[in-house]
Amino acid sequence: MASTAHLHAPTANRALIITSLAVPLTGWTVHAVSLHRKLAAARRDPLTGLLGRAGYTTRARQITDRYGDHALVVLVDLDHFKQINDGGGHAAGDRVLTATAARLTAWAGSRGAVGRLGGDEFAAAVRIAPARRELRLAQLTKLLAQPVQVDDGALVDVAASVGAASPDILGTTNLSLLQRAADAAMYTGKHTGRPVLATPQHATVPSINGRRAGRPGTHTLGRAA
Repeated sequence: MASTAHLHAPTANRALIITSLAVPLTGWTVHAVSLHRKLAAARRDPLTGLLGRAGYTTRARQITDRYGDHALVVLVDLDHFKQINDGGGHAAGDRVLTATAARLTAWAGSRGAVGRLGGDEFAAAVRIAPARRELRLAQLTKLLAQPVQVDDGALVDVAASVGAASPDILGTTNLSLLQRAADAAMYTGKHTGRPVLATPQHATVPSINGRRAGRPGTHTLGRAA
């Protein structure tokens, strides 16, 4: 019996050591998971819940690199947004922003990336077959133009300018170049109610940090400016 107890003692000690080590490791794992979730949440726009600029950029690059010619980068800018804020106040403006975010997310689908770049500027990266681009962009423009009901029950008329760029037309999957071209295309069709698909000429428009030089608008996340 003594020898048996002696044989089991090292085993018991090893189990105790492993258990004592596992407890701190488990604690660190829980902490790491919690920290990861907090960091992920911090990358989202607090008003709309969309990805912020950094998070969107990471996800959009994955989409353009993976799907190549079947990828589409879209930029959206709300028309006359300042008038909505001035007329209905920030509450109405915020309601329009959240509605736009929800509509763009529904259009992009679960595998797309949708972000709020700042103010009333949004972006999306999706996989769409070239043959369906025009139809899908027209659907998006129509969806974004639907009136939005604000807190007092009133309907606010909204409209959005939409520009898009695709690797097969521009010959690149570089996200910065695609966004620059989409931004320039969007301003080509500003206030016309029609989406514009970028041509190679749109990629030559001067830009600052991937956006059209002199582009107006705010770049503040959170409450509508």
